[in-house]
Amino acid sequence: MRTSVFCIGVIAILASSPAPAQDPANRTDRVVFQQRDAEVLVKIDGKPIATYVYEDSEIPRPYFAHVRTLEGIQVTRNHPPKPGTDRRDHKTMHPGIWLAFGDLDGADFWRNQATVKHARFLETPQASAGGSGFATEKRYLRPDGSLICKEEFRFSVHLHPPKSPGSRGYLIVWDSTFRSDDEFYFGDQEEMGLGLRVATPLSEVNGGKLHDSEGRTGAKQIWSHSARWCDYSGVIDDRRVGITIMCHPKNFRESWMHARNYGFVAANPFGRNAMKKGKPSKVKVKPGETLRLRYAILVHSGSTSEDLAIEPSYREYLRLAD
Repeated sequence: MRTSVFCIGVIAILASSPAPAQDPANRTDRVVFQQRDAEVLVKIDGKPIATYVYEDSEIPRPYFAHVRTLEGIQVTRNHPPKPGTDRRDHKTMHPGIWLAFGDLDGADFWRNQATVKHARFLETPQASAGGSGFATEKRYLRPDGSLICKEEFRFSVHLHPPKSPGSRGYLIVWDSTFRSDDEFYFGDQEEMGLGLRVATPLSEVNGGKLHDSEGRTGAKQIWSHSARWCDYSGVIDDRRVGITIMCHPKNFRESWMHARNYGFVAANPFGRNAMKKGKPSKVKVKPGETLRLRYAILVHSGSTSEDLAIEPSYREYLRLAD
């Protein structure tokens, strides 16, 4: 298997000049990107925290799998699901964290009936003190191979821990911009937007907890309502661990949470009628225009007795995104 490592940092030795002290939380060598066949392994402090898969013969769209806390506890479902351990529903639709659309100009990318093709890296994976990441170009292709639109996807990981005593974590910042030479539209379905599938022990049916920024708890209360963020958490290996979807307030519209007790949640700004919030929606993007979607994912861990305060981390995301 072809393997290479990107941008770990540069060390300079100057005679009689000691190197300046570096904040351990922002050292560039904490984050490493390891390129493998059709995927990028993301490591923090030598431990894998996620795999970005950009080509897959079974799932025709990029996704993140095996997302882990800084201690190495996995917070997304095994991919593929393990027999006897995981529910096996939606095994090719819920690989970890993904962005997909059940109706993009009439094509269904959520159910893998159309293809999101990785075209190229616009910026190769690299580490920096301010936030390490990469940028790609994706192409959305109809089943006949014709192009609907292009997406400029920017990913970065930030080692700013949650603001709660005893907690550790990091932020994944997700920034997608869509454009085309021809008009296209986003339709109205439940299955639209940024989705994640949590590890089986974190699901509500297995004792996990869902709560959002508006004080709602549980999938039934949260489903179809908008929120600044929605958190899914539970206890694994005597640690309270979890994963949070955060929505940027400057998105074109609020995101309604498609939350399910079996371990799934998606932030959906398109399904106004599907989420029972008004008339059917068709979001058109004309030639020369763009549509931008910004989100973040907080991966966190703490003691079992702690109920993590998400709001300070949300404010940190907004500071980083500006």
